[in-house]
Amino acid sequence: MINEILLTAQAAAAHGAEVATGVSGNITQAVAGAGAAIGVGLIGSKAVEAVGRNPGAFGNILTLGIIAMALAEGLGILAFFVAK
Repeated sequence: MINEILLTAQAAAAHGAEVATGVSGNITQAVAGAGAAIGVGLIGSKAVEAVGRNPGAFGNILTLGIIAMALAEGLGILAFFVAK
């Protein structure tokens, strides 16, 4: 599938630069969204594990988890803007 996308991008580059940048921008946005989603998922799962091991530290773990998730989402959103 990746080869098909790359071939489409190469064919589009032969017809004009605007189409090629649109294809590569969409791929960049997809990778950025997937990366942000994976990051948030990993942070959430590790926070749940940490609370399971030490329930008394729930408040501290929650605070750090929310900050880390916000940073991961922020990088994903930044990548969306840079891709366009």
